[in-house]
Amino acid sequence: MPNVRPFCDQCGKVQAPSEDVDYFAVFGLPRKLNIDLPALERNFHRLSRKLHPDLYAQASPQEQQWSLDQTSLLNDAYRTLKNPITRTEYLLKLEGIVLEARKSDDGTSKDSRVPADLLEEVFDLNMQLEEMHMNRKVGEDDPALRGDLEKARIEFESQLAASDSNLQALWTRWDAAIDENAIDDNSGTTKIKDEMVALLDRRRYIRNLVRDVNEALGA
Repeated sequence: MPNVRPFCDQCGKVQAPSEDVDYFAVFGLPRKLNIDLPALERNFHRLSRKLHPDLYAQASPQEQQWSLDQTSLLNDAYRTLKNPITRTEYLLKLEGIVLEARKSDDGTSKDSRVPADLLEEVFDLNMQLEEMHMNRKVGEDDPALRGDLEKARIEFESQLAASDSNLQALWTRWDAAIDENAIDDNSGTTKIKDEMVALLDRRRYIRNLVRDVNEALGA
């Protein structure tokens, strides 16, 4: 098991970071998704002060480098865990699921696949976006079209919020499985992971729709 402590238990000196340590272990946390964010921030600042390179100005070159390496690891861990989406993606990565550049069975990017229940809405939206683009080319403005796009933005932002709420519910189920030491393929956690992956794919797609509408509206 890799040493996750930045300092030696015996001498108290900074140590080289382990290549195998995960970001949860950096803060002494179990692999759970509901995190006490104020406590995480306090722990981050406490460790940052103890690892600050200025404290090692008179130390050996090796210790100076280790303090930089540990600080870099700490910063990466904090940035990843404080954000709910990157935290979820990172946990899935630890579970062997890499979300980046995922492909569907037909070889297309998961990000580009329209969720089945949004097909009609996305078709209408693309027509409206194209119309807005053409209007801008000729210097025209259609208040009715702008109003339709505003409504679409509100609707997709609502769906984005619903996705976040559903994701939090999956966190609770995952954390309960951790508490019950039920992390195995027969415990239902595989289903939870699959649901998180599907929800993150959906959320990413809807987020892109919101971005496209905002760009079209000049927001």
